[in-house]
Amino acid sequence: MNCEEAKKLIHAYVDRELDLVQSLELERHFTDCNSCSKEYAGLQALRSLVGSVYQKPPAQLQNRIRSAIRKEVKSETRPRMLSWRWIGVAASIVLLVFLSWGLFRVLSGSSPDEALAREVVSSHVRSLMASHLTDVPSSDQHTVKPWFNGKLDFSPPVIDLADQGYPLAGGRLDYLNNRTVAALIYQRRGHFINLFVWPSTGERERPKPETLNGYNVIHWYQSEMSCWAVSDLNAEELNEFVRLLKSKSAS
Repeated sequence: MNCEEAKKLIHAYVDRELDLVQSLELERHFTDCNSCSKEYAGLQALRSLVGSVYQKPPAQLQNRIRSAIRKEVKSETRPRMLSWRWIGVAASIVLLVFLSWGLFRVLSGSSPDEALAREVVSSHVRSLMASHLTDVPSSDQHTVKPWFNGKLDFSPPVIDLADQGYPLAGGRLDYLNNRTVAALIYQRRGHFINLFVWPSTGERERPKPETLNGYNVIHWYQSEMSCWAVSDLNAEELNEFVRLLKSKSAS
C-alpha cells in the first residue's frame, strides 16, 4: 500500500469502517510511513476532542427552550423580523448559559489528580494536532537523552524499547503541573505514546490507569519521578508498554 492509497482510507479507518484485511494493511503502512502515521494521529485527536465537547443538557433546560420558542411563535403582535431577532438573542443567551453549565460541571468535579490528568491529555492532543510531536526527532536514546542537558533541572530516563515493539521517536520540552517537563515520544504501529516525566515522589506502588476523552492514561512514580503515559493505543498494549518500561528501568 502506498501513501496515496492510504490517505483515501484513513478517514474510514478512524471511523472503524474498514474490514480486517484493509485495517491490517493500513496499520502496516503506518509502521513504515511517519507522514501517514502523523496524519492518522491528528485525525484521531480531532475526533476525540470534538466528541469531548458535547455535554447533554438537563431535561429542564430543554423544556424551557421549547416553551420559549412556542410562546414566540404564537405571538402575532410583533413584526416577524423583530421576533426572529429576539429568538436569536434568546438562543445566544441560552447557549452561553449551557456552555457555562457544562464548564462548571467539568471543573467542579475535578480533584487535583483528575485536573492534572486532563492537562496531560490536552498536551498529548496538542502535540498531535500542531505537528509538534518532537523537538529532537530520533530513535537513538543516546541522542535524545543528551539533548535535554541544560534545558531541564533533572535528567529524564530515556529507555530504548524498539526490540519490544515500542520504538523511540524522539523527545521535546512541555509544560505541565506548573513546571517544564520532559516528553518522550514512543510509537506503536500508527499510534504515538507521550511519556511525560518530571521529579516528584509519591506513595503509589502500582500504575494507576484511567480513560479520558477516549485516551488511555497511566500514572505511576518511579525513581523519584512522576511518570504519565498517554495514548489512543488500546489499554492492554499501553499497560504492556508501562510494564516493559518499568522492568527495563529497574534492570
